[in-house]
Order: sequence, then structure tokens, then C-alpha cells
Amino acid sequence: MGCMVSQLAAKFAFFPPSPPTYHLKKRDDGKLTVVSTAAPIPHADDTSLDVLLVDTKHGNKIVAFYLRNPYARLTLLYSHGNAADLGQLYDLFVQLKVNLRVNLMGYDYSGYGASTGKPSESSTYADIEAVYECLETEYGVSQEDLILYGQSVGSGPTLHLASKLPRLRGVVLHSGILSGLRVLCHVKFTFCFDIYKNINKVKKVKCPVLVIHGTEDEVVNWLHGNGLWKMARESYEPLWIKGGGHCNLELYPDYIRHLCKFIQEMENITTEKRLKKIRQSAKESKSNICSSCRTCCTMKCCRFKCPDCSNCSNCCSNCMNVSWSINCPEWCWRPSCMKGCCFLKLFPSCLGSCCCKKCSWPSCCGVTKCSLPKCGRPSCCCKGCCSCFCWQCCVGKKHSDGSRNGKQNG
Repeated sequence: MGCMVSQLAAKFAFFPPSPPTYHLKKRDDGKLTVVSTAAPIPHADDTSLDVLLVDTKHGNKIVAFYLRNPYARLTLLYSHGNAADLGQLYDLFVQLKVNLRVNLMGYDYSGYGASTGKPSESSTYADIEAVYECLETEYGVSQEDLILYGQSVGSGPTLHLASKLPRLRGVVLHSGILSGLRVLCHVKFTFCFDIYKNINKVKKVKCPVLVIHGTEDEVVNWLHGNGLWKMARESYEPLWIKGGGHCNLELYPDYIRHLCKFIQEMENITTEKRLKKIRQSAKESKSNICSSCRTCCTMKCCRFKCPDCSNCSNCCSNCMNVSWSINCPEWCWRPSCMKGCCFLKLFPSCLGSCCCKKCSWPSCCGVTKCSLPKCGRPSCCCKGCCSCFCWQCCVGKKHSDGSRNGKQNG
């Protein structure tokens, strides 16, 4: 049932122009050129355009246009909407390349234009992964110098790739969708058979996200763009184009003006600043773990897991209170806590070493004579000059009332 609904959603998602607005022709030198009657045709001698055929892991060959800008510092990877192909987008690509001062890579999904195969959600993911690999290997573009741009359905493969690239420079979502089913009907839950679950993937993107959406979009409601902007981890100032529809946002002056501002700010973000920000974010996440344990005890109680505790917040109330010189409420009675005596150095006369043969810590038999009493427990592993650090001797057995009858002096 889920598969059938997913296929039905896919039929509503993809409308490749038929017939395609262009086809490819091989020149005498072996290079590919574009032949089109429905859109401006790039001149055959234009060295700023590369026409490529890229192989995907699904076995399809997809067409890609790479437009060079000699003044570019960044590269834009453009994923178009569901009812266009490269023949219709070439003129827009030229304008973006010039106005934004970027190199631009655009591609047709499987089944679009002169690309082989059939369009589907999984094939678009394979398509953008293949194009990104081409940018890396053929043009030396790293993710630090890459901005992903997704329009409408193109927001799906864009966020798919962006969620996998932690050092990406930026993301642009143009009339993006929360998910495929949410475009067809207003559902509040994400079903397993839904397609393009951007509502989940946008939270994984670790770079600035610019959202552009028209307030009068009748195809993808403005609420989709607003939702993506709110859920992004690092949201950039959004552009809500008043009166803008689904396919005409490029005609508004604010569109190119806001994009230029975004690109310029992304150029000013150096790789060093990005890496510093990522490390700082990771450090903050780590410092938030078990903060309650650090405040109640000088040691990190999470190192010693208590079988009665489901998490660290319950550790203080569930674990035993050891009546040594340091009363740590997090100390657990299970055998894995046996090394705690040595770790906390509760017995200065033993210099923090352990005498228990079962303990992995070095024996303290080589140090000066210990002042600790001998262990009277017959089955104790400690013999010789030093006292016992066995958990049974230190803690004692747990009674039914929750109390423990153990040695108080070690």
C-alpha cells in the first residue's frame, strides 16, 4: 500500500517537458553541444560552457551544464523544478553566473531533457550525488566552496546532499517543499511512504540556509517555506516576495538583490571560520551531556553505570551513598565501580594504587607500607601488605530495604 501511494505521489511530482526543449549533438572534436529551438542556443565556440554526460549509480546518463565565471570564488549547484529542463533554464543560468559572480552547474534529472532513465525520488538523489562527484573530480570543487540551490522539487535532492556535507558553504531553498504529500494535502504527520521528507532533513544541515518564497504561491503554499526557515539550524534572513507566485520570483528585483547579498556574505565566511564554528558547536554539545552529574560530584559519575538508573538525572537518588571521606551520591554498588576507589584516590596512604589482583590498576606492593587494615573477608582477592578494594568489601550487600551493610573504612 505504501509503495503504491509513493508511486502515485511521484506521478504528481514529476512533469518533464515533452518533447524535450533541446537535444545533444557531438562536434567534430568529440565535445558535446546543445541544439534547441525553444530557448536561446549557446554559441558553439562558447568556452565558458561545458556540456557533460554524467553517469549515475542507477546506470543512467544525465546531462549537466557547467558555466564558468573567471571572477568566481564559489560554485552554485542548481537543482531545478519539476516542469522544466536545461533548455529552458540556460538563459537564467547565464544571468545568475554573471550577477552572482559564481560558477554554475545545472543538471537534468533522470528522464528529463536528454537524460536517460525515469524520474523518481531515489533517482534524483543519485543524480545530484553524481553531479557533486563530477564537480569534485573534474573541476576540483570542494564542499567548502559550494552552495546548493534547490527550486521547488529541487529542494528534495538539495537537502538530501546538504545533510551529508558538514562543511558546505550555504544552501538556497527557492519555493521549497516540506514533503511531497504535504503539497497534495495538509497532513501534520510524516508517513513512511511520503517523498522528499525535507521537514526532517533540513534540521541536519549545518550551514546557512536562505529561504525564498512567494506569499501568493498557489502550488506550494508559503507555509512550506516558512516551516523550512524555522526548522533550519542556521537560518539566514529569508526573502518573502510579496505577491510572488511559484514560477515568477526571478522577475522581482528583490530576488537577485537578496541573492547577491547572500553570496557576498558566504564569500566572506572563510574555511577557518566555518571549521571554528563547527568545533565550537561540537564542544557545546559535549559540555551539555551530564551537566547535572558534574555539579553534584567532582568525578564524572557517568563513567560508572548504575543498573538501577535509566539516566544520569536519576543517578543521585538511586545509587548508594558511600560513607568514606568523600560522600559521593553517584557511587554505584555494581562490580564495575570497583576501580573507583583507586580513581578517586580515597586512600592517600596507598598513593592511589590498587592492591586488588582483579583490578587492572598497578599493584601498590612496591610502595611504602600501607597503614590500612587487612581485609577479613575469606574470599577476598587481596593478600599481602595492603587493604582490600573489592566492591563487596567496600560496599557490602544490598538489603531489601535499600540499605547496605558494608565496611565504612574501605
